[in-house]
Amino acid sequence: MPSDLQWRAARARVQLNAAVRSHFGGLGYLEVETPTLVPTPGLEPHIDPFEAKFIPQTGVGARRSLWLHTSPEYAMKRLLAEGSPPLFQLCKTYRNGEISGTHNPEFTMLEFYRPHADYHAIMDDLEGALAAVERTFLPLPRGGEGRGEGKLFSNLPYERLTVRDAVLRHTGIDLFAHPDGPSLKKAAQAIGVHVGESTDFDDVFFHLFLERVETKLGMGRPTFLIEYPASMASLSRLKPGDPRVAERVELYAEGLELANGFSELTDAVEQRQRLVEEQALRRSLGRPVFELDERFLEALPKLPPSGGIAVGLDRVLMLLLGAKEIADVLLFPARDFC
Repeated sequence: MPSDLQWRAARARVQLNAAVRSHFGGLGYLEVETPTLVPTPGLEPHIDPFEAKFIPQTGVGARRSLWLHTSPEYAMKRLLAEGSPPLFQLCKTYRNGEISGTHNPEFTMLEFYRPHADYHAIMDDLEGALAAVERTFLPLPRGGEGRGEGKLFSNLPYERLTVRDAVLRHTGIDLFAHPDGPSLKKAAQAIGVHVGESTDFDDVFFHLFLERVETKLGMGRPTFLIEYPASMASLSRLKPGDPRVAERVELYAEGLELANGFSELTDAVEQRQRLVEEQALRRSLGRPVFELDERFLEALPKLPPSGGIAVGLDRVLMLLLGAKEIADVLLFPARDFC
């Protein structure tokens, strides 16, 4: 049976969704729905999709694998490429194998995109949305271990902090002075961070970041962590004038990652190259390797300069209610049957 907190979360979720829709509607965003079943999953190296077999029973279509999407990103960008207005979506999203205190394999995502904008505009829109959401909950004692009291998301403006400055603040290491894996590994080991056997820059960085930086971000006031090293650009463009970093942003509150977004990459040639590199990385990690989404790549040349971000709403709800685990805000958490 659901706990009192789970029932409370179910009621609060209705308020949260209504506040999100009201806020984005007021900004001129169009709410859309895109398919949950997709023919080509994303290629993120450390995310695995759920496979769903399509078996034709009406004589239409061929037997094949489909996938539950890990993000509606590709489909929403295709809509932007066709000239749509700003878009947002509230949807279920699926990532295989992810169960922990802050992960559930099925979770609720807010994803939104603004054409003719960049990551600065997206940060402004998200900041306003989360403040509006919290105002619908106040007065609400958040309480809960490690969660503090009172306002969090309406504590404006949110901090904007570069990855370089965050690492320097919490470790004393300047990433620009250690631009390669072996150098960064030596610096991390010098301050007592165990980074394993790898000398890959990204691997070393994440050991350092997760151990010394992440849990200190967004305490009392959310932090937008911006300008990731270029090797971690993912689907974002590099910063004009400083190709060492990408226009990528993540939102943290109380040491918890809530969102990941970009000034979107619109160069189809560069995007194809990055996806091929991700295929190779998945192969090297022994993970399934999927085909490229050619329809997404074909749409990119028509995509206007845009900003977009994905937000884990279950984690937002955790912070609003002072919940210790994501299972506390779900009526049927996967841990109960997996």
